[in-house]
Amino acid sequence: MYMHHVPTSPICACTTLRKASRALSRIYDEALLPAGMTVAQLAVLRAIGRGEGGEPLSRLAESLVMDRTSLYRALAPLKKSGWVAINAGPRGRAKQVELTVKGERAVQAARKFWDAAQTTILGEFGAERWTFLQHAVAELTALGVKLGGAALQRA
Repeated sequence: MYMHHVPTSPICACTTLRKASRALSRIYDEALLPAGMTVAQLAVLRAIGRGEGGEPLSRLAESLVMDRTSLYRALAPLKKSGWVAINAGPRGRAKQVELTVKGERAVQAARKFWDAAQTTILGEFGAERWTFLQHAVAELTALGVKLGGAALQRA
């Protein structure tokens, strides 16, 4: 009698994406070594640079889909390197972060190394496949933000 094999559990989306993230992060991190930063640090610096002056930390954390504690840990070495300044907001309200001139230069210096890694990865993977994957991952990110912990509460 033929028995069709059905996996006991589907492949975990989270584990699969984390594995891909770690593998790709290694490539970018190696490429960015001459710039003295990691791809995670560059992502934070670029997000800050897209802001308009002092970016509130809560808004920055939200845009990076990070909790504030993780963001504070990520900002510590950037502040120590002199790439960002963290100040009290208007009227002493929520803290804000902005790129320093040194930080802007660091992002510019990292750009050519990031571009080289990006070109290599997209060249190997294929631009059309990347466009599809980029949209799919954006949808997954939005779904994750929407569901948050709600999915666990329903289970």
